[in-house]
Amino acid sequence: MKMKKAIVIGATGGTGAAITEELVKRGIHTIAFGRSRQKLEQFAGKLGNPKKLILAVGDAMRPDDIVTQAGDADVLFHCANVPYHEMVNKLIPLGESVMEAAERLAIKVVAIDGIYPYGRKQMDLVTEEHPKKPHTIKGKVRLDYERMLFSKRWTNAKVMIVRLPDYYGPTANEASYLGSTLEAIAAGKMAFFVGNMHVPREFVYLPDAASMVTELAGKEFAYGQNWNIPGAGLISGREIVRIAQKAIGKVKPVIPLKKLGLSLIGMSVPVMKEVVEMLYLTEEPLTLSGEKYKRFIGPITATPFQEGITATVLALQESKSSFAQM
Repeated sequence: MKMKKAIVIGATGGTGAAITEELVKRGIHTIAFGRSRQKLEQFAGKLGNPKKLILAVGDAMRPDDIVTQAGDADVLFHCANVPYHEMVNKLIPLGESVMEAAERLAIKVVAIDGIYPYGRKQMDLVTEEHPKKPHTIKGKVRLDYERMLFSKRWTNAKVMIVRLPDYYGPTANEASYLGSTLEAIAAGKMAFFVGNMHVPREFVYLPDAASMVTELAGKEFAYGQNWNIPGAGLISGREIVRIAQKAIGKVKPVIPLKKLGLSLIGMSVPVMKEVVEMLYLTEEPLTLSGEKYKRFIGPITATPFQEGITATVLALQESKSSFAQM
């Protein structure tokens, strides 16, 4: 199957922006769908306003908006997300809205999700067959979300779920665990790091993930399944900080946030309070297996951490200085 035209829902978010950039780079006509025209125009400007990129303003909670803007796209990338503290009430309605639109369009859907439904790890390398026994509220909601996506009520839309670990990259925003840490370091400010800084964990570089997600999207047989996208190995928070600070030439304090710190900050910032139940993943990290991807698609794209983290903080630094000059 050859992908001719795609629509990316949530195109200015972390994963959406990386996937949109990858699609455009491959010469695929791409519709960037988002709520804010200003954010879409800023994003298009960063990409050099490519001719094959169309900007579409709409609300992903309204199927009609998606149907109106999708035109003749043959693949829909569902990258829109909801804030942590709104996940219980809004995640599944958002997914249903996107799937209702996809059903009316008879389009293929690539849904980007994370690792929460797996619960605590029962394998050293977690395959797509790992039992899904979530013990957290967010893990259970994400498992219900998977069931909704793969529901038999959708007869015209074909869907796959692509699961990413924690990620980082130039497009990663404050909604990601590492995004706000690297943004603060790039700005030469004191930073916070969510979780234990000594335990090595898996992180995927978003441009790598976008490349692999795009490969999957073009394979007819990949739909109707879960796919895991692994990172380039494991790295501790201390090492991430060391690489990032060396790249910008400034060393400011980086404070690890554990249960007490997150709970205190959560009194004024609801999102941070919601992170507490997921802290187990920073103490007992879960590492994804890429065997299925390698077997059916090809080699894993894995930029070394030294290269990826350096590129990320330098891009964030440049982006900040460009914005300040506007």
